[in-house]
Amino acid sequence: MQRNCDLADAHHADGKSLCTYLLGMREYFRWETGLPLGQSPERARLSGWIAERESRWEAMRDEGATFVPLPLADGLDPFDEASVNECIAGERLAYGAGIGLFGAPLFFLGECRLRLARDGARVIVAGDELARGFNAPPAVSRGGLVIVRLDALRRWLWTRVETARHGPPGQAFVTALRAYGDPEQPATVERMAEGETETLILHELGELQATALLGPDWESMLAGVEDRRTELVVRAVRDLLADCLVTLPRLVEARAEPSLHFWLAGFDGPRRSLAPALALAFGRRPQPLDLLAVDRAARVGRKSWSAVAHDLLSAWQRGGHPALRQRVATLTPSR
Repeated sequence: MQRNCDLADAHHADGKSLCTYLLGMREYFRWETGLPLGQSPERARLSGWIAERESRWEAMRDEGATFVPLPLADGLDPFDEASVNECIAGERLAYGAGIGLFGAPLFFLGECRLRLARDGARVIVAGDELARGFNAPPAVSRGGLVIVRLDALRRWLWTRVETARHGPPGQAFVTALRAYGDPEQPATVERMAEGETETLILHELGELQATALLGPDWESMLAGVEDRRTELVVRAVRDLLADCLVTLPRLVEARAEPSLHFWLAGFDGPRRSLAPALALAFGRRPQPLDLLAVDRAARVGRKSWSAVAHDLLSAWQRGGHPALRQRVATLTPSR
């Protein structure tokens, strides 16, 4: 399983800015070597590890390596997520496989913390991970299955804590983190990861609802996008629809203010550029959060982002990906 993770990295790990890549490699090293959260790696050891890993990736590319079947049953396709999970369910393990951002294959194997049914979907919460790649999204959804990777979430949160020490921390993130304790303590990050698992589940349930509303053509459209900017915007539109359908209304209903601040802390990039009104609904801190304003913004967004998503889909159905790129350009004019 780890070999398939390494092969995916060999072709896709470098598709990030240098700063993001180095931060990701630092955390990946910490995972592989078992360093505790918050413990800084020795610089020389980290540099040597990165050089060795990049050399391994280059060798895999040069030899034309391919993904190998998993040693289960008579050999399972590594992308057959459902069959693999069926085989390992009795071992209290969880497996994830799929295609992520920019066509990057994603694999992981972790300890299964929880299995449950929510809103017609199956939900798996995985804990400590036994195999993974450089790219480790904290949550994914596909085919009626939601997987939350608790270890990836806690590591992402700790990276945010470390980044905040060297620059403006972002008031929303600090507000959310302090609801769980002392920001300098790893135990606080652990509590936050446990507490915000629900927020991730809600977003992925929203993605499943959005996908159902948009129909199977949406996935076909997304799979064929080759322009990175177009893919980022198309994904952002579905994310906005998902959050307006499920995430924000459910968090408002639960009066989960720390989780709403956590959501706002991650509301950046194309989503924030496309939907500044959602951020404005949260008001200016330290004023109290206006839950009614957030709920109203979500209700408006539910209609508007559904319309935008269907418009993108119609453009693609009429004129293919060139028409989709043109329509995306009208949403996010080049600066």
